[in-house]
Amino acid sequence: MGIVEEKIAGSIVERDVMSEMRDGTMLAADVYRPAEGDGPWPVLVIRQPYDKAHAETFSYAHPSWYASRGYIVVSQDIRGRWASGGEFSPFRHEAEDGYDTVEWAAALPGSSGKVGMYGFSYGGLTQMMAASLGPPHLTCICPAFCTPQLYEGWAYNGGAFALSFNLTWALYLATGTARRKGLSGYEATLWKSIQSMHDWWQWLPMESFPLLRAHDLAPYFFEWIDHPSYDAYWQRWSIERMYPRITVPALHIGGWYDIFRDGDLRLYEGLRAQAGSGMARENQKLVMGPWYHNPWNRVLGPCDLGEAAASRVDDLQVEWFDYWLKGILNGIMEEPRVRYFMLGENRWRDDASWPPAKAQPVTFFLHSRGRANSLSGDGALTLELPGDEMPDVYVYNPRDPIPSLGGQSCCIPGVNPMGPFDQRVVEAINQVLVYTTHSLEIPFCIAGSVSVRLFAATDVPDTDFCVKLVDVFPDGRAINLTSGILRAKFRDSLEHPHLLSQGTVYDLRIDGGSTAANIRKGHRIRLEVTSSNYPCWDRNTNSGNNPMKDTYADIRVATTQVFHDRTHPSCMVLYGWEER
Repeated sequence: MGIVEEKIAGSIVERDVMSEMRDGTMLAADVYRPAEGDGPWPVLVIRQPYDKAHAETFSYAHPSWYASRGYIVVSQDIRGRWASGGEFSPFRHEAEDGYDTVEWAAALPGSSGKVGMYGFSYGGLTQMMAASLGPPHLTCICPAFCTPQLYEGWAYNGGAFALSFNLTWALYLATGTARRKGLSGYEATLWKSIQSMHDWWQWLPMESFPLLRAHDLAPYFFEWIDHPSYDAYWQRWSIERMYPRITVPALHIGGWYDIFRDGDLRLYEGLRAQAGSGMARENQKLVMGPWYHNPWNRVLGPCDLGEAAASRVDDLQVEWFDYWLKGILNGIMEEPRVRYFMLGENRWRDDASWPPAKAQPVTFFLHSRGRANSLSGDGALTLELPGDEMPDVYVYNPRDPIPSLGGQSCCIPGVNPMGPFDQRVVEAINQVLVYTTHSLEIPFCIAGSVSVRLFAATDVPDTDFCVKLVDVFPDGRAINLTSGILRAKFRDSLEHPHLLSQGTVYDLRIDGGSTAANIRKGHRIRLEVTSSNYPCWDRNTNSGNNPMKDTYADIRVATTQVFHDRTHPSCMVLYGWEER
């Protein structure tokens, strides 16, 4: 059967156009061309596992829209997905297949020979991996909502498994595998289960999770569980190790409530410093919006961030591609290198760097009279060093973990904990320590990383330490900005875990992520400290084992002390400035 053409909104599309990879595997693509004109046209390539007909229109305009603006658009199913041949194994073939696809696309009839790539999440990763091999015709890329590390920042954070994301993503991928195997009834079961995940989060041991063990639909999920530290399994896919091999300009796009927020920042900063050519290093740009993983919209959960928060990513990408692929001097490269959305004031700001040069570290110290538990407690944050103060004590029971309420997970609103929410329901729980400043007399702009230093001791071999930065409104609403976690046995190394000694006070450093937020006059800054944020991350069973392989019988209850005194100055460091 020959290739069938159809017209869609200013474009002509050819379905199921096959390209041969270096090992003989055939991958399928839909190829969109402008309906008018003779070309030649630059080519845009998007490669992802979610069906080439869909082309990540979760958040992007349809490929026909890009074609109508003078581009050939190749939307390809990656290996083992949908109409493409081969076996699917996440990440494994994306570098070589990406290279081969770019070079094939450059030789398509009507091509100008210049190729750009776009896509977010997995579609961002496929760009980075292809670029790491240096295909000659790849001219620029536009990776969005992705990360250079598939261990730290994708599967794990601070040694804790990103349960909500990984489990729902694996189930989502498994629906396609079930379809390929002719298991249409089981595909329906998987889709129903994704919408009722609250019935499944509590399963232990997760290594026997029945929906994915059945029919061997997602063996990779269990591989992720089998590799809880940053070992050779993960290191082979580290983009950070490949920065010197990447020699193309990149427009990085991310969102403050996205799971890969810090990955976007690391990609931008890493390529600015280490890309393989001066041209590439000088032509990295960064856009950080307010959004979560998808959709990119002004409304996030219960919060409407205003018209400025509406996505204009498609227009921005066309400007980017017009400059690099068509040579149109549209001014995009004369604009400031960094554009970021300032939460709280809900408008965009421009800067020459990230973080902005005027952002300086400000240290807030933890204080209490020994009972910072919950909103009813006496926890405080000030700029003054602590004196002789009692530690705060809380109990963490993995059978009853602290629930996630909003945050930076992925990827389905209403299923995964994503976005800004009022945290008072969580802060009412005694197992959460709450430290709050006085009302600000001068607005404070946060723009950069959030780090927390805790001096803590516990009575179990391992436990987690979870932190959350919160903007407290004058009416009491407590809106989460960013959060982070440390699995204590990974306190010194993500490669080589070491268990805790009972009662020993440890100096722990917790990465709380990054954000940009204007804490207005009359608002307060708050830090939450506890030992679970579930199901954003898996709950630590406190046994010292791999929690994903433990049963309920292995669970231990932890009693934890957080110290804040002259010799143990627990604190939070924010990068920012007073907005006078």
